[in-house]
Amino acid sequence: MLGVTISACLQVSMIAAAANGGSYKEAYHEAKATGTPLVILVGADWCPGCQTMKHSVIPALQEAGDLAQVSFATVNTDQDRELADKLMQGGSIPQLIVYKQTEAGWQREQVTGAHSVTETRGLLRRVVKRLMSR
Repeated sequence: MLGVTISACLQVSMIAAAANGGSYKEAYHEAKATGTPLVILVGADWCPGCQTMKHSVIPALQEAGDLAQVSFATVNTDQDRELADKLMQGGSIPQLIVYKQTEAGWQREQVTGAHSVTETRGLLRRVVKRLMSR
C-alpha cells in the first residue's frame, strides 16, 4: 500500500512540475540539442485562461504523453517581461508557442487563448506535424 501511495505522489509531483514547465533556457537548449520542438506557454498568474492552461490542460496533456516528444517551458509575463515580449506576437495571453529548428532556422507557430485539452492536443499535433514537414 505504501508503494502505491509513493507512486501516486511521484506521478502528481511530475505532473505538477510539467505544468509549471522547465525554464525557457533549459527547454531551448534541450530543443536545440535534440531537435525536438520547443513548446512555450506564455501567460500570467492573474489571467484565468492562463491558469486553466497551466493547471488543467497542460497537466492532462503531460499525463497522456502528448508532451513527451517536445521540450516544454512556461514564461510568466509579469516575472520575465523582456523574454515574454520577445516570444509573443500580439498582446493577448495565454499564448502557446511552438518552435522547431530547421535548416532554414527556427520556424514558429502559435495559438492564442485558452483551449480545452482536446483542442490543444489537436492544435499541437497539427502544428508540430506542419513544422516537422518543413
